[in-house]
Amino acid sequence: MTAFSVLDLVPVSEGKTPGDALRQSLELAQVCESLGYQRYWVAEHHNMVGIASAATSVVVGYLAGGTTTMRIGAGGIMLPNHSPLVIAEQFGTLESLYPGRIDLGLGRAPGTDQMTLRALRRDPNAAEDFPNDVLELQAFLGPLQPDQRIQAVPGTDCQVPLWILGSSLYGSQLAAMLGLPYAFASHFAPDALMQALHIYRDTFRPSQQLAKSHAMVGVNVVIAETDHEARYLFTTLQQRSTNMLRGKRGKLPPPIDDIETYWTPAEKMQASRMLACSFVGSPDTVRHALRGFVEQTGADELMVACALYDHGARMNSYRHLAAMQAEFR
Repeated sequence: MTAFSVLDLVPVSEGKTPGDALRQSLELAQVCESLGYQRYWVAEHHNMVGIASAATSVVVGYLAGGTTTMRIGAGGIMLPNHSPLVIAEQFGTLESLYPGRIDLGLGRAPGTDQMTLRALRRDPNAAEDFPNDVLELQAFLGPLQPDQRIQAVPGTDCQVPLWILGSSLYGSQLAAMLGLPYAFASHFAPDALMQALHIYRDTFRPSQQLAKSHAMVGVNVVIAETDHEARYLFTTLQQRSTNMLRGKRGKLPPPIDDIETYWTPAEKMQASRMLACSFVGSPDTVRHALRGFVEQTGADELMVACALYDHGARMNSYRHLAAMQAEFR
């Protein structure tokens, strides 16, 4: 059984504002809830004009307030940017408002550049303390201990489920050691996917939160009525990946007719490698390819990203994918 979930970076398309992007994300979350998706996550990024989810806990609250049953969470909070106590208070508050519906995925990367990291007033070496910070956060969200003098209010004993996110072997080892669910960011960094999954499953230690391993795998999925239309829509993601290689991080561009005129051969090779875990085409095309991917990875859950310029096309893609869910259960 493989569950389907949604990763939404709250993309800001060219000609749109962050407010537009946030309202579109709420509409998408409501549609995905009605379609039976397991969870809906947003991620922390800073100083990026094309992503509107920097205040991640605020966005989680906005989406949770506009939905009723689907799990809403962070995929993730970049913990080195924050004190564990503050995150425990924020997500303890969210759990108090929306009990049983909040997830907290934790990443070790800064989610930004070094200059912005300094503007966040964090130590550039804070990532080295990530394992201890996770344990501290876990303790703040757990039961109050005898003689514990500092507690998160709200937060104490909220038991918000923690996830470890990663795109390398480090996260898989930590998630296994702590007995936490693991989400691999193969939607943009797929190189170490299979090795990370093997390490996670082979070394997993059961914990109070999780009795057996649970691996979520990130993928890009773009589905349209025809292969040609889907490939056309996908050029938005291809342009975005190419722009990242060029050091440009603008708003989400509209699709173009011929991607080959946009990138160089070297850029094509690098961008295509980044987007290797992408499934693009008609429903039949994607169904076949996605089934093979699930069999190869043994993913317990797919975290599906679909950053398209056209909001209607993005919702349509998630509708097509939702129609396949029963075949993966």
